[in-house]
Parts: sequence; structure tokens; C-alpha cells
Amino acid sequence: MSRHLMISSDCHAGLQPGKYREYIDPQHRKAYDDQVAGQIAQFKESAKAFMVSEFADEWERDKEEGLTGAWDSDRRNAALDADGVVGEVVFPDGLTGGNSPPLGAGLTLPTDCDSQLQLAGARAHNRWVADFCSLAPARRAGLAIVPILQDIDAAVTEIEWAAKAGLRGGIMIPSMWRDHPAYHHPRYEPIWAACADLNMPIHTHVAAAPELEPHPGSIGIYITEVVWWSVRPMWFLIWSGVFERHPKLKFLVSEGGVDWAPSLLKMMDQRFTANRTNAKMGDFHKNLSMKPSEYFDQNCWVGSFLTRDEVEARHEIGVGNLMWTSDYPHPEGTWPDSKNLVIEAFRGAPEEETRAMLGGNAAEVFGFDIDALAPLTERVGPEVAAFEGD
Repeated sequence: MSRHLMISSDCHAGLQPGKYREYIDPQHRKAYDDQVAGQIAQFKESAKAFMVSEFADEWERDKEEGLTGAWDSDRRNAALDADGVVGEVVFPDGLTGGNSPPLGAGLTLPTDCDSQLQLAGARAHNRWVADFCSLAPARRAGLAIVPILQDIDAAVTEIEWAAKAGLRGGIMIPSMWRDHPAYHHPRYEPIWAACADLNMPIHTHVAAAPELEPHPGSIGIYITEVVWWSVRPMWFLIWSGVFERHPKLKFLVSEGGVDWAPSLLKMMDQRFTANRTNAKMGDFHKNLSMKPSEYFDQNCWVGSFLTRDEVEARHEIGVGNLMWTSDYPHPEGTWPDSKNLVIEAFRGAPEEETRAMLGGNAAEVFGFDIDALAPLTERVGPEVAAFEGD
């Protein structure tokens, strides 16, 4: 193949305010209608905290058609084609046009909302994204939102529905459990078992972090610690033996970079090893048959923009555990310049390793048919020759 297969392990899509109504269960439509009335105003207020208006105006200039791909299938395909991307895992949105899933079912999956309404909002988005992915099934792996903190049985039912509906991207769970039991609690065992049995990868996505008062430095504090919160569930699953009991379970952290991984895995392995610094803790790892880094290698993946520095660190993390993401259509990602940015980041890396990180790993984890995507790859993917050299 003369061109590289590019599959983004993290893109975003969602309906505009008011458009989810037909997907909402009838008994919850009044609550939905009430929310929509203030959704745009709330979005604009929230956006002020995260995007400087001058930057947003400049970045959005000349991108209107591409941005509407957040909900328009044909425009989305055109935008991704131009960017060299042939496959994607579709997360919920929230930045593009106030198009966050309704009733508290957005990326942060807060716990300070009505849990029944949040589940209704999640189900509405899941129904829509299943329809949306069916318009381009070979290139879209939809991801279901599943609030797992409150009603375990309802969460398992939604996972089973999502698998049957073809949402092979898996499920997104809350990064923060706040006042609910943490993820090493046995109550979540039906969740992990269902995802393992149904081959539904579990995702956390950078977004949630403790709320801060708007004093100087609050945004800097947020961007410093938000990755920690999205990674934290991973070590709860490792140390509690979830991956020991479910060796086929897949867990992914999206949009949190990769620089945390080498030092974290080294530290966890050191803690795992019996020595005089932790012997007084007792046999706290008797439920594990492998080192933490080995569970990471077997069960975990990281989705990132993969900068030059991150690509150069690939062997410290594991080539097979890294997935490239464009984050379309968000401004912090690589769209609409993905081809140039990945060539810059991967230039000189072995072709086999580049193929794995740009698309091969994602194809294996999410079940993309590489042969079905081959004609599109040969039409829009970046040329392999462009990656040669130092």
C-alpha cells in the first residue's frame, strides 16, 4: 500500500440543540424541552472559560462547512477525506455548536444531576449516533455514553443494546465518581464482565476535573490536573484485578497525551515488587499474576495527537498501545492539517510502527475492516514516501 491508513481513535459528533427530541423517550421530553431553552446561553457562558473569543473567531473562520460535519454526515466525510482520515471512533461532542448530549449526558458525565434524566439523555445520543454511524458503517465506530455510577442493571442493559446496535467503539464512562463508590468496588463487576464478553472497549476522555472558583490560575490548574483524573480509573482497574479476571477487556484513555505513561508504569511496577520500601503494606497484590505494566500492555491503549516527542517515546510506552487521534472537529486537535502534522511527527519512524500507531492498532481494537477501507486510503491517505528521512 503506497499510502498510510489513518484512523482517528477520537473524533466528536453530536446534534444541535433541540434536534435530539425525537430520540428522547416521551416521558422525558418535557424535561428536554425545558433544558433546550437555556442550552445555547449556557454553552456560550461555558465557552468563555475555555476559549478566548479572538482565538475562536480566528480559528473558525473559513471552517463553517467542516464544522457542520459534527452532525452532517456528507460534510463530515468530505472534511475527513480532505484531512486524510478514513476511519474514526465517534465520541460525543460539546464544543462545536453547543451540541452536547442532553440532560447531563455530556463528556464530563457529572453526578450532580438527575440520574434518570442523565441516562435518558445518554440513550438519546446513543440512538442518534447509531443512526449516524450507519450512514458510513465501514469508517465510523460509534461510542455509547453509559453512566455506570447509579443503576448498574440499567447500565448493563444499555451496554447490551449498544453492542447489538453496532456501536463497536465501546462505551464512555465517567472519569470521576465523586460521592459514588470507586471503580475497585465489586458492584461494578457486571459492567466489566459485560464489556469483556461483548468486546466493548471502555473509554475515559479528558474533560472532568474538580470545580474551581474563577480566581487567577484556575485554567492552568485545570489543564494541569485534568489528565490525572482521566487516567486514574485505569490504575483502579489494574490494582483491583479487573484485568486479571477479564483478560480480554479493553480500556482506553483519550486526549490525555502519553507523557504520563512511562513514569507511572515504572512507579507502579516498583510498588508491585516486594522490597523493603513496601513490605510493611502486606500482600496487597495477591490478586495479580503480572506486573501493572504487563496489564497495561495487554489491556490498555492511549489515544493522543502523537507529537514528535511522543512518537520518539513510543518504545517506553509500547507501539501497540498507542493510537493517533485528530480530535475532529475541535481546535486543539490536528484537523484540518492532519496530513502535514503526522508527517512531521512520524518522519523517519519505521514504516511498520507508523502504520500501527496511525491506524493499525485502532483497526484491531475496534474492528475496522482494512480491506474495505483500502480504496479510500489509496485515494486520500498520506503517501508513505512523504514519511521518509529524518
